[in-house]
Amino acid sequence: MGRRLAPLAAAFAVLSLGLTFALTPQAPAPAQMPGASEAFSGDTQTVSVAADVAAPDVSHESYVSTTGPETLVESGTNHDWAKLVLISGDFPLTQANIDVMLRWMRQENGPDNWWNRNNPLNNGNGSGGGSGLGSYATLSIAAEYAADSLRRYAFYDAIEASLEAGTDANATAQAIWASPWATSHYGYGSHWSTAPVKVITAPESAWG
Repeated sequence: MGRRLAPLAAAFAVLSLGLTFALTPQAPAPAQMPGASEAFSGDTQTVSVAADVAAPDVSHESYVSTTGPETLVESGTNHDWAKLVLISGDFPLTQANIDVMLRWMRQENGPDNWWNRNNPLNNGNGSGGGSGLGSYATLSIAAEYAADSLRRYAFYDAIEASLEAGTDANATAQAIWASPWATSHYGYGSHWSTAPVKVITAPESAWG
């Protein structure tokens, strides 16, 4: 009797095993990404993206560099001093303003000795000398007094307004000629050069 049942038990076991595999969930086949294809060669993978796939927007931040007084003093040139006056007076640091300041300095002391008496514009305000023949302890102090003169005194209002605009070096120069800054009025332009002003570094002692 037992031998008769053995084949039946074996068949039942095979049937149960088959049902187990049939009922077990199978892992899904990898899905193909629409619009893209991949090619593999050895260890190298190449991905091709469909032409109609748009690239994401990238935000590019802008950075503005601000020129500080410490940097200008460390560099120590006539171009730096011109910028220092503008910064001290809170005037726009435009190329037109820098150019007219450099030309003004050249008319007063010349480019090769622009730091003469630490008074590049021969300013009488705070320098202890009449007719602009005084001196300052440092070029930094001279820049502060030059800016103060332009902001303080009403007879320099036209210069102040033109520097505020910061767009026309020639217009600012005309305002300088018309002002009482120089008794000669720079020949109303006949003693005024618009040629580029070379870069000259002052001695470290002039900066204090």
